[in-house]
Amino acid sequence: MSVKVTCVKENSYGEKAGILKDDEIKFINGREITDVLDYRFAIQSKKLSLTLNRGLEELQVNIRKSSEFSDIGLDFETYLMDKQHSCKNKCIFCFVDQMPEGMRDTLYFKDDDSRLSFLFGNYITLTNLTEKEADRICEMHISPVNISVHTMNPQLRVKMMKNKNAGDSLRFIKKFHDAGILMNTQLVLCPGINDGEELRYSLTELAKYSPYIKSIAAVPVGLTKYRDGLERLEPYTKETANEVISIIDEFNAHYSFFNNGKVLAFASDEFYLLAEKDFPDEDYYGEYSQLDNGVGMCTLLKSEFLSALEEAEEREINREITLATGESAYSLLCELTKKAEKKFKGLKVNVVKITNVFFGTTVTVAGLLTGQDLKEQLKEKKLGEELLIPRVSLRNEGDKFLDDLTLGELAEFLNIKVLPVKNDGYELLNSILGGA
Repeated sequence: MSVKVTCVKENSYGEKAGILKDDEIKFINGREITDVLDYRFAIQSKKLSLTLNRGLEELQVNIRKSSEFSDIGLDFETYLMDKQHSCKNKCIFCFVDQMPEGMRDTLYFKDDDSRLSFLFGNYITLTNLTEKEADRICEMHISPVNISVHTMNPQLRVKMMKNKNAGDSLRFIKKFHDAGILMNTQLVLCPGINDGEELRYSLTELAKYSPYIKSIAAVPVGLTKYRDGLERLEPYTKETANEVISIIDEFNAHYSFFNNGKVLAFASDEFYLLAEKDFPDEDYYGEYSQLDNGVGMCTLLKSEFLSALEEAEEREINREITLATGESAYSLLCELTKKAEKKFKGLKVNVVKITNVFFGTTVTVAGLLTGQDLKEQLKEKKLGEELLIPRVSLRNEGDKFLDDLTLGELAEFLNIKVLPVKNDGYELLNSILGGA
């Protein structure tokens, strides 16, 4: 197998060595190159010997670098260099299975590719992983691996993921631990199935692999209205969300006592919102290793916003805008914008809570807002001079919502400038103030 070069950067080591676009790389220093992980690992040397195919001709190219960490300036058609690995599980809580019909094909693809875990922080279930791939991870010592565990009970894991290999694949956690590979883990919790005593068991078992288990995130199952024919699952309530937080607090108290106060397990922000409990403070979250799982996002946003507000010079700003968000973040954003209005005379921020009609009212996170829900629920409102929306609701930092409505189409329909804003307190305040 070989991989094709699509671009050679100007003045790079690759260009100086005579590598051309469309050359195919077969080996680097005798190592077969099958994907980006092989490539990145292989070029970490000052002396490189590349075996290339140029048409029917095989060439040998030598490169000497000033530093083993220097890039050689080659780009490829995809990060993976081959087909993305799809998920072979049929998880009872899978969000993709709860999507409505008629959406774009990419929204129905379930990835479970270990390479994407390293490149983009995606979570993998390990059920797709071969022994050879696991050995390669250990050899390259690439960390962290992000793992969707869900339960450490092998029999229950098979039942939840509907994959006969789901229980056995947990052995890779020990393999990575023994090789010194760091791991972030997540547990998607389903009421009455893998919470309660099963949650206690999973936390205890994962803690055995500390310190290489860096963190454990507990996330509530996401349920849309499109569950016809799927296993019956219940959403979390205030009572059951409080039970989850209590179990995690109990576990952390015991774990911290023996590990210098370290917190290992975290309930996602959704659990605190459902339980109507205050979020922990910044010290609790440490390095925020599970932000992408919605762990500590509200605490971090609030801390950044208040810092930005304190640093900003008090002045008059005659400006009215609207900030649209999901139900989960509504109360926090109301609290923060009121503080901004108090400091800046003439500022008015209308915070609008958007109900998720598209996926169902049990879906409350900003990342799953759709363009049509924004259109329908904002069309009769006085929006002011600008509409701020969460950038996370746009796919891959682009300009399309999940329902394929574009940012431009929303702006045209509402006849207002629409500005996507990152989940960053400094950027939020700056956007509210109009960049002034």
